[in-house]
Amino acid sequence: MTAPGLLIAAVRSGSGKTTLALGLMRALARRGMRVGAAKCGPDYIDPAFHKAATGRECFNLDSWTMGEGLIERLAARVGRDADIVIAEASMGLFDGAPNAPGRTGASADIAAATGWPVVVVQDVSGQAQTAAAVLRGVAAHDARVKIAGVVLNKVGSERHRRLASEAIEAIGLPVFGALPRDAGVILPERHLGLVQARETEGLDKMLDALADRVEAHVDLAALCARAGGAELASRNGPIAGLRPPGQRIAVARDDAFSFFYPHLALSWREAGAELKFFSPLADEPPPADCDMCWLPGGYPELHAGRIASAAEFLGGLRRFAESRPVHGECGGYMTLGQALTGADGQVHAMAGLLRLETSFSQRKLHLGYRDAVLAVDHCLGLAGARLRGHEFHYATLLREEGACFAMVRDAYDETKLACGLRAGGVSGSFFHVIA
Repeated sequence: MTAPGLLIAAVRSGSGKTTLALGLMRALARRGMRVGAAKCGPDYIDPAFHKAATGRECFNLDSWTMGEGLIERLAARVGRDADIVIAEASMGLFDGAPNAPGRTGASADIAAATGWPVVVVQDVSGQAQTAAAVLRGVAAHDARVKIAGVVLNKVGSERHRRLASEAIEAIGLPVFGALPRDAGVILPERHLGLVQARETEGLDKMLDALADRVEAHVDLAALCARAGGAELASRNGPIAGLRPPGQRIAVARDDAFSFFYPHLALSWREAGAELKFFSPLADEPPPADCDMCWLPGGYPELHAGRIASAAEFLGGLRRFAESRPVHGECGGYMTLGQALTGADGQVHAMAGLLRLETSFSQRKLHLGYRDAVLAVDHCLGLAGARLRGHEFHYATLLREEGACFAMVRDAYDETKLACGLRAGGVSGSFFHVIA
């Protein structure tokens, strides 16, 4: 059996989903409940906070990049040996990208696939009874999605709470609580979203403060009583999301290289691969007994000076690449290049394994789903193999010369463009593979 779940969603970003989800996860965990955690969409940062709040690995669920079977197997894994699952949506509940029905990347697709009822966090600043009209539309918009109820956010007074709550309850939606307008706990942010959990000072204290806030203003018993979901026990087989790129895989992991999806690690291990982690910031080279090296994305631009001076790491990486494949995603890709220019304009030498130069001194956002086809046989698949993932970075290209890693299109255009670089066994791109 898999645990019942709830999906915490909203009609737009910035409504308070993360505040409620983290506070709820931590509050239930403090009460001795085993809380499974999930995050809708391609996101590296929120899941690390979820893991800190629950003590359990958080898995991403994304309907644009993942097939229905993979979504259900991962959802079942989230609920295994748990008492309840709390999932956090991304953006607005129905926001997605062009694709087949149920495959748009919208959080509503995940609610439909799992059967998890949705708790809507409704920001009522600047409105009262109008919130009921908005929520009536949300409840009626998609017959696949069940709305369990509402938590109000940014409530200005008791009168404000009553006006909004009574109007919402009159349309048949329960209101589980109301969070006051005061700022409460503010989670620190940077250019790709929240500051990483591993870098957040006093994280446990912050999570406990969020839990205290939610416990004080939300009826947890009533909210949890509405948890539910489809029976996913039959999907408890191997994850099988992406074939391992090697038998013994060296994976960079520290504050500069932390964007590595847990479901990939799980699927690779279940397929028989071994993962060995190392820290470039600690000047550690890839372990010599590995047969492949994976450099994830992260924040190398914040640590470019340390990376450039990490002689053991850079030398070891170059020696590794002489005989074994190395692949870099986003920040890892930039590290494989010749130079990285920081936001201050200072140029830092990187590994020099690809003819690539990148810069953060003139930032430009690149964001969206990507559908990739491998240009040649690769450790991730044979030539022509299709990979799905996303791109999210602010770096600009100063130089990118050589054979491409893959041909890629985005969700809005059928035009396929060359993506990334490859040279011998070294490859990389800004593309983050999901499935």
